[in-house]
Amino acid sequence: MYKNLAAALAAACCFLSSPFAHAQPAQPPLKVGIVYVAPLGDAGWVHQHELGRQAIEAALPGKVKTTYVENVAEGPDAERVIRDLARQGHQLIITPSFGYMAPTMRVAREFPQVRFESVTGLQRADNVATANARYYEGRYLAGVAAGRMSQSHVAGYVAGFPIPEVLQGINAFTLGMRSVDPAAQVKVVWLNQWFDPGLERDAAMRLMDQGADVLAFHTGSTAVMKAAQDRGRMAVAYHSDMRQVAPDAQIVAVTHRWGDYYVQRARAVLDGSWKSIDTWGGVKDGMIRVGDFGPRVPRAVQDEVLARQQDIAAGRLQPFRAVAADVRDNQGRVVIPRGQALDDGQILRMNWLAEGVQGRV
Repeated sequence: MYKNLAAALAAACCFLSSPFAHAQPAQPPLKVGIVYVAPLGDAGWVHQHELGRQAIEAALPGKVKTTYVENVAEGPDAERVIRDLARQGHQLIITPSFGYMAPTMRVAREFPQVRFESVTGLQRADNVATANARYYEGRYLAGVAAGRMSQSHVAGYVAGFPIPEVLQGINAFTLGMRSVDPAAQVKVVWLNQWFDPGLERDAAMRLMDQGADVLAFHTGSTAVMKAAQDRGRMAVAYHSDMRQVAPDAQIVAVTHRWGDYYVQRARAVLDGSWKSIDTWGGVKDGMIRVGDFGPRVPRAVQDEVLARQQDIAAGRLQPFRAVAADVRDNQGRVVIPRGQALDDGQILRMNWLAEGVQGRV
């Protein structure tokens, strides 16, 4: 009897020490979905968010499964796509476009267990976080480069919609340009579209016909860069480095970097620490970077721009601070008194165009 008992205990010990005794079911990967407002390309707004998606895959191999849907119009189509992703079991859904904000909020109410990242959105909920970047910091630096490079003292700006984010960029670009060229003027064309390469190119051509020798834009394609390249003018790349389509035209690029943020948020869902927060990062946080200078830009100009980038990162330079004189809008009204700076709330509610801008909100 004791011999049999000893054998049974030995067998039990062997089983308990076996690697199979404590095996747990494999954790299914976190499903992450992202919605793109334009077609996926080699550069631009969507491309930068695609790099963010790829960063999630690279940082969390085997722990995540990501998918994307491209060229989704803002409005009813976006709501349908976001809802489909939630129904398909995606636990984290990223919606990077301002016009996705309302559809995201509606779907989030239906799926309280799903986490949403509303990028450029302003509305939050328990399961909806918001994130954006201080694009205006890069715009100011690009304006410095444009002011140094322009011979006509005129820049053209192709803009999507007159929302605060776009107004911030136009104004910061103008202030940066006029900080080195007080006579500089910025002409704006509104498209009321984020992505329409044909309209973007037509607007760029019109601005160059009006004397602009350097262009900037807040739209989704590379059309403005290509137009500047075709006409032998200069341009500031936005979202991405665009030297592959405008090797001679590009003077500098303002690039957005979403990878670190996306990885942090996916990891937070995995470890249970995800919370609804509002993030507004800039040069200091690595979300905005200015560089990728073109061959026309002298070393002295490059060094000046990079030095000012360091000043912004260190807090020594704020684009919306009036240092030597009042900052006025293009109607002559004081919008930033000398010695003062706009706070974040004032920047987020911006509804004016700076002195030197030819255009209306």
